[in-house]
Amino acid sequence: MDVKELLLQEWRWTYDEEDWYPPLRAALSGVDAKEASWRADGAAANTIWETVSHLLYYKERFLHRLSGTEFVSDAQSNEDTFIPQGSSDDEEAWKRTVQRLEEVHHLLYEKLGSLTMEELQQPLPQVSVQQSAMSLVMHDAFHTGQIVQLRKLRGTWPAQRS
Repeated sequence: MDVKELLLQEWRWTYDEEDWYPPLRAALSGVDAKEASWRADGAAANTIWETVSHLLYYKERFLHRLSGTEFVSDAQSNEDTFIPQGSSDDEEAWKRTVQRLEEVHHLLYEKLGSLTMEELQQPLPQVSVQQSAMSLVMHDAFHTGQIVQLRKLRGTWPAQRS
């Protein structure tokens, strides 16, 4: 397996396919807007929706960088990337957010799959495309764990998964 195949495998595992941890798709399965907006006790706890918004921000930014297009955002800091586009009673906005996350993830998979090894090693802007992609895999894994933990605290995560 070469670096590109490994990168694409990790990219699939982080969203679609089960490996050592649940993929993001499974972590979000069955979550509605109300649950996505629930906040655990503690000022530092983000909601699922805030976390998904954060993940989407960085995936969209990466997609624009890979595509050579302008990424328009009003986020001035990392904290600004956690602001959701909707409220706890806006089920359609929640569904659109999750759908967009999936679309962008799959668009990135296609884009990464189309790149040559030389293109994967090019800086974007400071570290290589492949390093940026693997960083996002780790980022997704970290935040997927937070989402699972929030669901456990809320009692909506299955006690046993096969």
